[in-house]
Amino acid sequence: MKDEIERAIEEIRPVLRADGGDIELVDVTEDGVVKIRLKGACAGCPFSMITIRYNVERYLRYKVPQIKEVIVV
Repeated sequence: MKDEIERAIEEIRPVLRADGGDIELVDVTEDGVVKIRLKGACAGCPFSMITIRYNVERYLRYKVPQIKEVIVV
């Protein structure tokens, strides 16, 4: 599952980089929780949680249905 998530992150990474941000996969738990770290402009952006919930999490769950939740660490 981790490989699938990494591939999906690579697919959405250009969108975040276009706004000066980036994303890093930190961990994937056995129960389907994906832990990510925001970098660059995304790290301090007041809209980052909206981006995570409505863009990143939605896309990752579409690509890897086993994902239960995406959290920022």
